[in-house]
Amino acid sequence: MSQELSTLTAVVTGGASGIGAAIAAKLQAMGAQVAVLDLNLKDLPEGQLGFACDVSDDASVVAAIAGTVEAFGGVDIVVNNAGIGAIGSVEDNNDEEWARVWNINVVGMVRVSRAALPHLRQSSSAAIVNISSIAATAGLPARALYSATKGAVLSLTQAMAADHLREGIRVNAVNPGTADTPWIGRLLSQADDPAAERAALNARQPHGRMVTADEVAGAVAYLASPLSGSTSGTSIAVDGGMQALRLRPVG
Repeated sequence: MSQELSTLTAVVTGGASGIGAAIAAKLQAMGAQVAVLDLNLKDLPEGQLGFACDVSDDASVVAAIAGTVEAFGGVDIVVNNAGIGAIGSVEDNNDEEWARVWNINVVGMVRVSRAALPHLRQSSSAAIVNISSIAATAGLPARALYSATKGAVLSLTQAMAADHLREGIRVNAVNPGTADTPWIGRLLSQADDPAAERAALNARQPHGRMVTADEVAGAVAYLASPLSGSTSGTSIAVDGGMQALRLRPVG
């Protein structure tokens, strides 16, 4: 595998499971030193350094970034992946839930980026990749709160890219479609008919299946790589064509 990330240090939030774990593994395989920031650090792969971190708490974030710098000497890549889901229309989530999800999904990315920026400014290959969602670009039923946060992430990405491009820091986003992750697995287990619900989620992507975590990781790796030095302020959809394609019905 290409080693274009050798000598670089990557921070991956929410990197201990699901999409985050796939991202951490991909960056590590490409030669990066990887710091995983997560609430639960059990069973990290060999070579990854874990820091207990709650992205909703600024002191926790600052300490984790400081620990990364102490261990590896700097930060070159930040992948803002940590986030939580929410289900329901605007009637279904109270103010406290709106504040909680927004605090993690949006302000959490702000905290991590803010703490890392002084170190990213010292890097010749600085990149931030924010994980947004198909929910930012397509209207999905019963996802009002989640969609609002992911739409904010997409706008935040563009604003950050404009603010920091001339400092040598590229900022981009990845918009996954519905991914086959442990979180989706838990949702399916709660459905009246898990098999039918899985089939519906597969069919929602035009290519007929859910996205894999490794596919998302591949897009992140592209945006994080110094080989993508002219790519900033953009987003990559990894959604099987869900956002952009309108296929004719089968039959």
